[in-house]
Formats: sequence, C-alpha cells, structure tokens
Amino acid sequence: MRTLIAILLALASAAAVAQDKTIKILVGFPAGAGLDAMTRLVADRMRAILGQPVVVENRPGAGGQIAMSALKAAAPDGQTLVMTPLVTVVTAPHVFPKLPYDAFADFTPVAHTADFLFGFAIGPNVPAKTLAEFVALVKKEPRHGNYASAGAGSLPHFFSILFAQTAGINMTHIPYKGTAPALTDLIGGQISSFMGTASDLAAQHRAGKLRILATSGAARARVVGDAPTFKELGFNIEGAGWYAVYAPAKTPKETVDRLSGAIVAAIKAPDIREKLEALGMEPTGLGPDDLARIHKMDYDKWGPVIKASGFKPD
Repeated sequence: MRTLIAILLALASAAAVAQDKTIKILVGFPAGAGLDAMTRLVADRMRAILGQPVVVENRPGAGGQIAMSALKAAAPDGQTLVMTPLVTVVTAPHVFPKLPYDAFADFTPVAHTADFLFGFAIGPNVPAKTLAEFVALVKKEPRHGNYASAGAGSLPHFFSILFAQTAGINMTHIPYKGTAPALTDLIGGQISSFMGTASDLAAQHRAGKLRILATSGAARARVVGDAPTFKELGFNIEGAGWYAVYAPAKTPKETVDRLSGAIVAAIKAPDIREKLEALGMEPTGLGPDDLARIHKMDYDKWGPVIKASGFKPD
C-alpha cells in the first residue's frame, strides 16, 4: 500500500510539473497573416483545455524552414510544436536538395487544422480589371509580369507557375519573407501581382486596396465570393493548401494524443470555427493518422508538378 501511494503521489507530482511547463508553438512566417491569427486562436483555447501556458513564437524566414529546423532540434517532450502550411513538408522537400530536415523522419504529425484556397491579386495601379485583361497587359507590357509569393518553393509559387504556363505568359517570381511585407509592396506599387491565401487577401480586397482576379478552388472561396475561380475564367487549374501542427520526432504517443486532442477540440469549437471561416479557412480538426495520410498523399501529388515546372532554387 505504501508503494502504491508513493507511485500515485509521484504521478500526480509529474502531472503538476507538466502543467507548469510552457508549450511553445512556432510559426515560420511573420505575424499579421491568417496562419498567425489561427495559431493564436488555437493557443488561447489550448491554455484553457490543458490548464497549461501556451505561447506563440514567430520565427520567419526561408519559407518556414527556420521554424522547422528549430522544431527538429527541440526535445521530443511536447513543449515545442510548429503550426505550418504544407509548403515546409510537401513542396520544400521536392525543391531543395539540401533541406536541413527530413519532412517525414524528423517530425511527428499532431493535428490537421484547416484547408485554404489561393487568390491571385493585383495592385491598385495595375491597369486591368479582369484576369483576361491582366494576361493581355503582361503580353503587351512584360514589366507587369513580376509577381510575389510568401516564399520561394511555396505552393502559391508553383500554382503561379501553372497559371503562367496555362495563360502563355512570362512571369518573374519575387519571393518575400511572408505575406504582410509582400502585400505592403503590392499596395504600394512596387510589385504588380501576388499569389497567396485568399484569406490573407480578403480584407484588402474588400477595402479596394487590391483586386483579387481569381481564386484556386473548384468553387468560389467563401471569404471572397465575388472573385471567380480560375476554372470559371477558362484556366483549367485548381489547387488548395492546408495548415497542420507537428511535434519533433520520437515525441511519445500519449503526449501527441494529449496535444492533438486539445488542438482538435479547439478547432471544432463553434466560436473558433466561426472565426476561422471569417478568415477564409475551412476548419478540419483531424488527428495524427489523418494528417500523416494527407501529408503523404499531397507529397506524392505535387512532386511531379514541381519537377515538370523546371524550378530550381537560387
């Protein structure tokens, strides 16, 4: 009996210590975009569910690779996670031959949080009102063929390549370290166009500071219903992205299950779901097994597309 009591007391003490430890969620892109907003919503709800401090730390740069490298180096104790778009684990492995991590071996899937669509936007000073007019403009004045994305090797980057190839125009990619600085330059006239998540473009589109000419889904994006899809406009291209949470490799299953349960519960909460939908996202709230399946499926899907594009990193 004394031994049993001692074990129970030790377990209770360990649980109390765990609850005192801060969980850090890394975001590999600057604050101010939809990914950052979603991460902070989830972190706030996780605090309440787990009874544990949860903080968000932005580590922008290299298309999310800096944050993923930090996750790889972190202890597999459940205290360091990353919320990332699929770029770091789906497209980057096909693009960068010397990626500082293995997208499958170095990380443990925790939760799939949301899907999102892309939007193609032009700045207020670009003399075009429709996608057809923009294509004609670039053919006539190639200087308008510069376009930005939140990072080289991102899915919006490759979707832009598909668009350019389909439209028969030459476009020059200008990678940025995140969406916010790219939108600043788009609105200011330093760049002509931008391909990014529809949710990140919606507010400025509604305010008239930029114009979304097309979105990437099979159906129109909920957040910008006035913008047609590429397919509606005669361009036979379609694509979508997603956000997910990963932990370091070898994180214990019970720890992963605990964190996943809290994240999924947060995503499925009606108030958070409503806020994410307002940001243009489609909340999913799927666990580790579903995330692992989706990760592998999209990795296999986009590999041939990226290879066929001929893109090589600088």
